[in-house]
Parts: sequence; structure tokens; C-alpha cells
Amino acid sequence: MLRLRPIPRPHLYTIAAGGLAATGFQPLGLWPLTLAALAYLLHRIDVTKTWRQALLSGWLFGLGMFTVGNGWIATAFTYQAEMPVWLGWIAVVALAVYLAVYPALAVLAGWWLTRTRRAALLPSFAACWIVAEWLRSWVFTGFAWNPLAMVTLGGFDRPGLALVAQWTGTYALSGLVILLGGYWLFALRAWNKRQFRAAAAYALGPAILFVLPLHGERREGTVPFTLVQPDVRQELLNDPANYENQFRKTAALSLARNPGERRLVLWPESGVPDFLRPGYPSFWYEETTFAADPVLARERIGRVAGPGALLLTGTTDLAMHGPKVAGAYNVVTAIDSTGAIRGSYAKAHLVPYGEYLPMRALLEPLGLSRLVAGSIDFLAGPGARTIDFGPYGKAGFQICYEIVFSGQVADRAHRPDYIFNPTNDGWFGAWGPPQHLAQARMRAIEEGLPVLRATTTGISAVVDADGAVRQFLPLHRAGRIDGKVPPPHAPTLFAQTGNALALVWATVLLLIALVATAARRR
Repeated sequence: MLRLRPIPRPHLYTIAAGGLAATGFQPLGLWPLTLAALAYLLHRIDVTKTWRQALLSGWLFGLGMFTVGNGWIATAFTYQAEMPVWLGWIAVVALAVYLAVYPALAVLAGWWLTRTRRAALLPSFAACWIVAEWLRSWVFTGFAWNPLAMVTLGGFDRPGLALVAQWTGTYALSGLVILLGGYWLFALRAWNKRQFRAAAAYALGPAILFVLPLHGERREGTVPFTLVQPDVRQELLNDPANYENQFRKTAALSLARNPGERRLVLWPESGVPDFLRPGYPSFWYEETTFAADPVLARERIGRVAGPGALLLTGTTDLAMHGPKVAGAYNVVTAIDSTGAIRGSYAKAHLVPYGEYLPMRALLEPLGLSRLVAGSIDFLAGPGARTIDFGPYGKAGFQICYEIVFSGQVADRAHRPDYIFNPTNDGWFGAWGPPQHLAQARMRAIEEGLPVLRATTTGISAVVDADGAVRQFLPLHRAGRIDGKVPPPHAPTLFAQTGNALALVWATVLLLIALVATAARRR
């Protein structure tokens, strides 16, 4: 009879610590638990004797952190019929199994660099964590969701410690979180030695940094806007029978309150089911809501916007290969009051298994498919782009998931005035949307650019260049936000350097570790 060996308690504690670390992310924001979990992980590294134990400790910690933090992904499986609902949590754990490789490598590298001199453990491990998160953002197209830095964001009206990201970048700020967790380990050890004053100093230092009401100067912009959240639920969004009701609901929320006023009108991803460009086979137009005429579809959108307005909406363009459809683009299209297209942006960073099936020729015969129904894959656009709309400002674009990629959201050669982030978070459950918004706020801080975020079901928000949320619409509430686009800052240090800045900070921490090691040897 096969007997299962019990999991050693230290392994269970390490998984649990990883899960606790994830409670510092939104919507819970329990950053003290994150610091306590990191203190435990650092303790495990400190007492580890072999490289195998170090690698396993990092992997177990990551397994717990990514399983809890990415649990909202399971909700996505309840909104489609291509794969069974029970597969959702298997997918969450399977993704965590892979993502945990990065904390494992960070722990292994930190342990190896300091295996004979533990004095340098803290800066070495922080440096290795920075590099690991940077790798996670681009290896195999990257999955940059929830870097540790996200626990530093304060309330909606203040960015808190996250404001430091303009000088460090997100991944180096994650290294700072590691350092602060190390101070809590020092506090615990000082307490055990009955050094109570030292313990209090070590514990209070990080806590004070987290609760400081840091915020930037509030300035007002000049470009009026209307941002619309129609609250079209995911189960109805792709139902052709609901297309007309969806359009009418969105249109009713968009009408001008001062006719003829120059303004931006901002609709979410999936805001328009119509194809707006000519040249496709008639079958594709007949499957949409209005008529087999993209000109008429655009004109009625222009009438909704009204004179003096420019409307930006998420929609879909097709890629033609002769008479055949070769793929599709997830795009933002700008339409003026006459129905003319004034510019467009195609999403560059696509979601594997959501917008395309990797290795389709191999996986499709095995029964695997995209999470979203459809046999046509989306194609990637050329990358970050700025479009100058004249009196409406210079707009940058990031569609949905793209906004989570630090250093990839703005065209550095043609800096925009603001970033428009249309998204459909309707299938992300209760935890996904606040985490998504938090990452949009971090991009605003890094780049010194306001972010205008229009979603189908929430959370829609206007984020200023300091990462403060000026206005927002909560989950599952139809409504509109009217205001003026917050002004940008001058280019931040991060905006000028990108993620090279985070790697510089990792190098600085490694140099500090070397100096500390050399000093101990004397």
C-alpha cells in the first residue's frame, strides 16, 4: 500500500508565508502581513544549509504568493464554455508553479552570494529579487502581475511610499520592500534578545514609511473629458442579441451636457461590437449590431459624441490576407463628430490563451483552445504609440493587460500628455479589478503621466501623474465621470531611463553587499 509522506512543517510554513505576503496586494492591502512574511522568508534563507533547500524555500514561498494573489484568474473560467469551470483553480496553481520559479531563483542567488557571510544577505537578496521580477516581466512574453512593490500604494487619494517609484521603478521598489521586511526580522531577533528599544526602532521604521501621507501637488488640466462605464456584464457582452441595448446604454451615458463643447469621450475595451473599417467580407459586417456598412456605424458614434468631441473606443479590426481573414487586432479607434477615423492604436502585448493560442498547430489538436471562444488569433501591434490629437492633447494608449508592464507603456521618443487605458475587467472577479487599477496607478507614478481608465464593469478611474485617484466609478455601477485631464509632470528619472534604472539599483545593492562582506572579513 502506497503511503504518502507528510509535508515537513517548515515547508507548510513557507507556503503559508507566501500566501500571507499576497494579502498585501489589493483589495486587502494588508502590508504588515507582507513584511512579516518576508521576514520569515529571510529567516529561512539565513538558516538554510544547502542550495537545494534554498531553491525549494523560494519556490514554496512563490507558490503560496502567486496562488493567493492570482486567485481571481479562476473566475475567468466561469464566463466561457470552451473549458470547464473546475479547470480554473488548476490553472491558477499551474501558473503559480511556473511563476514561483522566479522567487526560487532569487532566493538561490541570494543564498549563494552570502553562503559564507550572512552579513550581506539582506542587500544581496533584495538585488536578486529585483532582477527576478524584471526577468518575470519579459521571459516567455512576461507575466508582470503583482510585483512586491504593489503593497506600497496608499489610499486612493495618496500614493504613499509608492511615490518613490519615479526614482526607482517598480522592480527596484520591490527590492526596498524586501529591505523593509528584513528590518522586521531584525526587530524579532532583537526582541528575543530582550533588546526592546532596538526591536521597536527596527519595527517602527518600515511602518512609518508605509503610513506617511505622501502625495504630490494637485494641479488641474485644460482638456475636458467624459469617461463612460456602461456596466455591461461579461455574460451579456458578447451576446449579439444584446449588442443594440449595449450601444444604447453606453450612448445614453455619453451625451454632451454642454452641446458643442470640445471634449474627449472615452469608452472601454469592447465598447463597440461593430467593425468600423471597410474592406472586409460582408459576412463579418452582417454578424455585428447595426448594418453591413461601417460608415453608418461610425456616423452614429459621431452623433453620440456630438460637435466638438473626439471619441476614443475599444473595438476590433481585421487583418486580411487577400480575401481571407488572417487575424484580428484589439484596437482603440478615435472617431470625430462626423464619423471620420482620426487615428488608431493596436494592442501590442497580447494575453496568451486569452487573445491567442501559443503553438496553435500543436495544442489545438490536443483539445486546448483559447480561454475566449474563437478560432482566429489576435495579432500584436507595433508597440507604445503617441497620437497628437491637437486640442485634445497627445494621447498614449495601453489596452487592458498592457498597463501592467513597467517601462513599456509610453513612447519615449514622443512623450504623450496622458495614457488612455480602456479595459474589460468583467471576468476578473472581485480581486482582479482593484489589482489592475493599482498597477495602472504605479505606471502613472513611474512615468509622471495621468492615466484615464475606462472599463466595462469597473473600476474606472482618473489617475493623476502622482498616482492619486482623482475620480472613480466602483465595480458594477453604470455611470460617467466628467472633468479635465490632469496635467503631466516633466519626465521622471524612470521615464528617461526605463527599467535600466531598476537594474542600476540592483547593482548598487550588490556593491553594498560586497562592501559589507569585505568589512566583516577585516
